[in-house]
Formats: sequence, C-alpha cells, structure tokens
Amino acid sequence: MLYVVMGPPASGKTTWVRAHAKPEDIVIDLDALAVALSGPGTDDHGYGREVREVAYSARSAAINKALDRLPRMRGTDVYLIHSMPAAKHLARYRHHGAKLVTVDPGEAVVRQRVRALRGPGMDGVVTRWYRQQRASGTTPVSGAPSRDW
Repeated sequence: MLYVVMGPPASGKTTWVRAHAKPEDIVIDLDALAVALSGPGTDDHGYGREVREVAYSARSAAINKALDRLPRMRGTDVYLIHSMPAAKHLARYRHHGAKLVTVDPGEAVVRQRVRALRGPGMDGVVTRWYRQQRASGTTPVSGAPSRDW
C-alpha cells in the first residue's frame, strides 16, 4: 500500500508516519533525505538550498523506484511525505492506489509550531498550504494535534 502523507509544515506528518510505519516499510521523507545528505550537525529543517536540490533529486529517484516495485511488494508499505503535491503527482499516486492522508492540527497550532521550531521563511509556506486547501475544499483527516509540542 502507498500512503501519501500531506499537510502544512510542522503539522505532524513525520510523527504520523512514525506511529503507523513498520520497520520493514519504506519511508520517503525529503527532510530526512536532506539531513542524511548534509554535513554533521545539520538540524532537521536547517539545510541549505544546494542540499535541498540534491534531496529533491534523491526523493524523486526513491519515489520512482518504490512505485515501480509497489505491485511486487508483499508486506511492505510505502509512506511518502509530500506536503503539497501538484495535481500531476496526485494523479500518479492515485494511479498506484494511494491512500491520501492529510495531517492538519489546525492553522493556529501550525503557526505556533512554525514560530517556535522553524525559520521565518516557513510562514509563507503555511499561508500557501492553507490557501490551497481552502481553494480545493479539502477536509483534513486529523483535526487534532499530532502530539504535545
């Protein structure tokens, strides 16, 4: 099964995946890839533009390989954290039978977490995410905080 986990920054997507994925599952997470590709001491969200570009390429390759193997996987699920997939990506994921999961504890909670845990540049991403959700009429799967922050 392919799970596509969506939501704004600091909503609890990674926490949701950790609560549901088994050790044998595949987890594709841009932030985890970026940290793995960064030098020592890089925090989970403090990597630079160059690392981000390489991590995007690594994520794309991982997604392609996982989707290619998905029909033959037995007992292994794929969890893909993709905050705001474009329509073409959603169509591709749906073609592979994806279960779409939106983690959203609410805009006020997300903005509080972003102020406390992320850089100021993330505020614009939060605004864009909620604007896109309002335009699409999407309802979140999780309306409660994912954990105590």
